[in-house]
Amino acid sequence: MSKILVAYFSASGITAKVAHNLANAVNADIFEIEPKIRYDRADLDWNDKNSRTSIEMNDINARPEIATPIHVEGYDTIFIGFPIWWYTAPRIINTFFESADFTGKKVYLFATSGGSGLGDTVSTLKKICPAIISGKMLNRSTVNEMQNWVRSLLL
Repeated sequence: MSKILVAYFSASGITAKVAHNLANAVNADIFEIEPKIRYDRADLDWNDKNSRTSIEMNDINARPEIATPIHVEGYDTIFIGFPIWWYTAPRIINTFFESADFTGKKVYLFATSGGSGLGDTVSTLKKICPAIISGKMLNRSTVNEMQNWVRSLLL
């Protein structure tokens, strides 16, 4: 049986809840992708063009630092979750993919969003991490739906 990891970034707690439900549903280890400098309420104000997230998301080369390095060795399958910001993954997800070797891994993305879908997030991140296979929005998924989704991927 393969060893599964659920890694996630969550600024407001919504993606964290989904990630924990997914990890519990599939009996996976869990890892929080924490920024070295946490985001506060003002940082997350997408209406403010000078907020930290606005500045990061407008700079395709922005790479917010991660507090704790990830170790993916020993995992065959990795689910990576994040909120959708500006119709794509937060820049810290790019940092995450660039900080570890995903060669030989099966990588699946999952996301949460208040209104948008994945858009071209999977194809954009696949350029950084060719191990990415697919992605799915899990906003309102039940534990049973998550289990069925994972089962369909791992068969």
